[in-house]
Amino acid sequence: MADLDVERVPARNTLAYVALGLALLAALMLFLTGPGARFGLWDFRFSFRLMGWAAYVGIAAVLAAIAALIAGRRRGLVLSVVALVIGAIVFLLPWNWRRGAGEFPPIHDITTDFRNPPAFVAIAPLRKDAPNPVEYLGDSISRIQYKAYPDIQPLMLAMPVDSAFVNALVTAREMGWELVDQSRREGRIEATATTAWFGFKDDVVIRVTSGSGISRVDVRSKSRVGRGDVGENAKRVREYLSRLRATDPQPVNAK
Repeated sequence: MADLDVERVPARNTLAYVALGLALLAALMLFLTGPGARFGLWDFRFSFRLMGWAAYVGIAAVLAAIAALIAGRRRGLVLSVVALVIGAIVFLLPWNWRRGAGEFPPIHDITTDFRNPPAFVAIAPLRKDAPNPVEYLGDSISRIQYKAYPDIQPLMLAMPVDSAFVNALVTAREMGWELVDQSRREGRIEATATTAWFGFKDDVVIRVTSGSGISRVDVRSKSRVGRGDVGENAKRVREYLSRLRATDPQPVNAK
């Protein structure tokens, strides 16, 4: 009986190694989703599929690790626990991302002005091959945006338009965007933001206008690809307006 137990130890340890191998493979697949799309190794849609495959492999690693823990001995305990943790993390990250994505509306164009959204000028040629057109689609998305993000409104600053434009330009630079064009005469600033992981290109246009002794700042952020944006454009507009608001000690609320 003792001899039989000794013979079965390698098989149990092998199961722990299999679990660890699956976990590491899942982690590698998940890691490659970002760099692969960001550096043009493949289309971003493939990265989304790869993310799903990584989650499945992660689940397989978790199941193998649990089996190894049930059947194994002390020699395979650490390997099994490590595989279990890695596999669970790899599964939970895509699952949580997809679950969170479902909470955002399927739009990718956010603006503070529905009736007259800031227009892309210098950036328009850069988007000629982008799946998402440069034009604003009007009521079909404005109603959705207003329901999902009612707080996104024009920012009114109690300062001359020249000062507001300078502050708007400085704030855009502080956001880490790539500035594409600026026109103080037109009160227009255009820039491109690149998302951290997948490297998606989202374009931003800022319009600064004056009236009645105050300055009005409108912002529009639009993704080049994707039906939805997982709330990224709204988050970007909010952060920008929040930073710009801080440059004026007494901002005027838009009506």
